Amino acid sequence: MLYILRAVTLSCFAFLLFSCGQEVETMTEEVEEVKEEVAGTFGADFQASKVIPAAELLSSYSAEAIADTVMTTVRGTVDEVCQAKGCWMTIAAGGEEEMMVKFKDYGFFMPKDISGREVIMNGMAFYEVTPVDELRHYAEDAGKPQEEIDKITEPKRELKFLADGVQLLEDEL
Repeated sequence: MLYILRAVTLSCFAFLLFSCGQEVETMTEEVEEVKEEVAGTFGADFQASKVIPAAELLSSYSAEAIADTVMTTVRGTVDEVCQAKGCWMTIAAGGEEEMMVKFKDYGFFMPKDISGREVIMNGMAFYEVTPVDELRHYAEDAGKPQEEIDKITEPKRELKFLADGVQLLEDEL
């Protein structure tokens, strides 16, 4: 019985090793395509091998998975950036959904002038309820008028992303 268990374990290990070896070749080709477009990397360096468009994030994972957290790499267009420090940004996530992006351990910031630019982000996607005071703080950081800030009276369940690394892509202009 022990002999059979060892044989099965060794076979599984060999299969995984062989499978990973083939996947690395494919991933390297995809990474090279992305690296040609990268204008700058912020935070942790990462290889963008399996990238999901932000508009497809919600359809790529179940609501239960995102409610917990999903480790993923996402490509999207920056809508807004914190104008105080560059400490957060928002990305269109398909339909009416917008994704609030923060940076792991407050360890890096993004340039404040990248609205409309594309980024690739590596990290965790999840849902969270944002309290009113925090929503108002973000509106202030974005330079919203006071009357718009005063209209924020309810907490909001938001799609969020905690990025450990962000690649800013070349501007196509």
